Amino acid sequence: MTLHGERLAAGSELIAQRSAPSGSSVASGRTGTRTGTRSGTSGTSADPDAPPGSPGGASRFNVASEEDLLTVRHAVRAATVEAGFGLVDQTRIVTAASELARNAYVHGGGGSLEIEVVTRSGRKGLRLTVRDDGPGIRDLEEALTDGFTTGTGLGHGLGGARRLMHDFQVHSSPGEGTTVIVARWNDR
Repeated sequence: MTLHGERLAAGSELIAQRSAPSGSSVASGRTGTRTGTRSGTSGTSADPDAPPGSPGGASRFNVASEEDLLTVRHAVRAATVEAGFGLVDQTRIVTAASELARNAYVHGGGGSLEIEVVTRSGRKGLRLTVRDDGPGIRDLEEALTDGFTTGTGLGHGLGGARRLMHDFQVHSSPGEGTTVIVARWNDR
């Protein structure tokens, strides 16, 4: 698979998409604000009446503590099982979610993670949207470079998540927070 990136606005947005099934592109809409509640989105496959974890249903979790990071990992793992992913893909998705949620917690001062089981071209996938209201990312290109870190981490966060998922988008502006939207599609 190849990775294609397109910088849409200087320093504010990057969209990368691996060669993946054709169909609608990953999009997201704001949802409800209560932890773990179901909510509809403006995406093409969302069903506001669907239970969380079902196609079109969404679950949203606050990321404000170390305990929340563990809760998110468990919730994402359960969603990967529900979407029928194999063990290797489950691990990829949970690892990406963990990296992104930790970034929102550590660098963004907390935020949220939304999990959606989605369909595209008849295939199930999992879309994760991680938001924070932190300082934003000053230089996306630099932040996506392997080994880049602003703290004591290993510097695998954004770049690692990008490699683990099929679709990858970052929307960030200095002083306005960051939103990362990723998706992986089930080949089963």
